[in-house]
Amino acid sequence: MRDIAEDKTTLRAGLLAARAGMSEDERAAAARAVRDTLLTLPEAEMAGTVAAYVSIGDEPGTHSLLFALWKRGTYVLVPKLLPGGDLDWASYEGPDSLRPGPYGLLEPVEPPRGVTAVRGADLIIVPALAVSSATGTRLGRGGGSYDRVLARVDPGILTVAAVYDAELVASVPTEPHDQAVRAVVTPSRGITRFT
Repeated sequence: MRDIAEDKTTLRAGLLAARAGMSEDERAAAARAVRDTLLTLPEAEMAGTVAAYVSIGDEPGTHSLLFALWKRGTYVLVPKLLPGGDLDWASYEGPDSLRPGPYGLLEPVEPPRGVTAVRGADLIIVPALAVSSATGTRLGRGGGSYDRVLARVDPGILTVAAVYDAELVASVPTEPHDQAVRAVVTPSRGITRFT
């Protein structure tokens, strides 16, 4: 297991360095492409509730996606980090419903709905640093927060990781607790679904 943990650390460092090297224009174009792809997914168009992350830093941007979903009447859940690394969920009520949280995160100001609120979502969009094109296994930042979330979700619910084009890779180091997503979205390739 130690070798896998070391492999993950090395891969994360390279991926984060590549993200840091992207220009603001590249990140903005990627955010628009990801937003447009996700908004036209049948699962998103029919969703009553979507759970999605609030992007920070160099992550594939979700702010315009959250706003667009909310404006069209979708109930949007966004996460709040709990002590111990689990995620609670609360409603997104526009950009003013977010406040600074730990680790530079933006978190909801609305009342928390509980860690199991995500089970009521029709579509779940999660962050990742990389996703295996073979299995859909995602590499996160190492806290296990989204592995916990994905483990709670019914197998029939579409879970999508948003990554940049180069982050859809042949494989990622995997440990027993690592959860796969059912699809990945990249700016240039759009949606890739896993069986």
